[in-house]
Amino acid sequence: MKKFFFFVLALGVLGFSQGCDKAGSAPAKEIAKDAGQKRFRLAFVTNTKNDFWATVRHGCNSAAQNLGNVDLDFRFFTGTTVAEQQQVLTDLVAGGVDGIAISPIDAAKQAEFLTGIAAKTLLVCVDSDVPDSKRACFIGTDNVAAGKQAANLLKAALPKGGKVIVCVGYPAAQNAKDRMLGLQGGLAGSNIGIIDTLADATSPEVAQKNATEAMAKHADLAGLVGLYSYNGPAILGAVRGAGKAGQLKIVCFDDESATLAGVESGDISGTVVQISTRIGYETISRMDKFLGGDKTQLPKENVLFKSIAVDKGSVESMQAWHDDKLQP
Repeated sequence: MKKFFFFVLALGVLGFSQGCDKAGSAPAKEIAKDAGQKRFRLAFVTNTKNDFWATVRHGCNSAAQNLGNVDLDFRFFTGTTVAEQQQVLTDLVAGGVDGIAISPIDAAKQAEFLTGIAAKTLLVCVDSDVPDSKRACFIGTDNVAAGKQAANLLKAALPKGGKVIVCVGYPAAQNAKDRMLGLQGGLAGSNIGIIDTLADATSPEVAQKNATEAMAKHADLAGLVGLYSYNGPAILGAVRGAGKAGQLKIVCFDDESATLAGVESGDISGTVVQISTRIGYETISRMDKFLGGDKTQLPKENVLFKSIAVDKGSVESMQAWHDDKLQP
């Protein structure tokens, strides 16, 4: 039953809760590649560089290849500030792109800027939203629901409760705020208390340092939660370095290889996995079709994907899916 469940997940049938009746319905072989079809230049700007974005890019590349009329410029953001990320968008607009997908790092600070960008080109927020901007649509995981899944994993790992600390890249990013909202809501009424949130600006080294210092500061710490993809391996490294593997519980996000290996060994209690390749595929496919005239592709109610909670009992099937989705 587990193998069938993850096979369904890999196909994307779990999919998303909005606008799922049109996209992805036609096999790649049936997609027209008319030589006279208008070509679109689409850009994708991440919020950092890690395994999550590598698999999103895999989905984006697959969509561009299947569509046949998209020139894709995928940018791994390597900076850490709002100004640096916004400069990337400014340069892309100056270069004449037809559309940009972006994972913004600060929802409040970037709203006005992104509204300006949206007036010049098609703008879609992916992974993390800026709802107060004029972006056309948000495409990504239902992050509040994902936060609740993380809470359930944590409650299963700490049935008697305890103190936990949350590690995150950008606390002001909407995905981080939504995951924290879901986490807090899911822990309400339990004996688990969040005593601090540690930001690391998407640096794995800083994330590991934060976790190490947190364990030294709080001798009675029961668990650590990582909200971003790289947090899982970083926290795991800190916990193992402190000789507390298996004692201090870890719950994290996404399916980096080190994370899945940690779940398999029991050193990580569980992880919430996003359908990253499908998110990338749908983003590029929908932007292309929207620019081609089908305005239903980017609905006002957004395009939300489900995530899956993975623990030691289900990690074997997830590992197989993780390896398969990276194949060309």
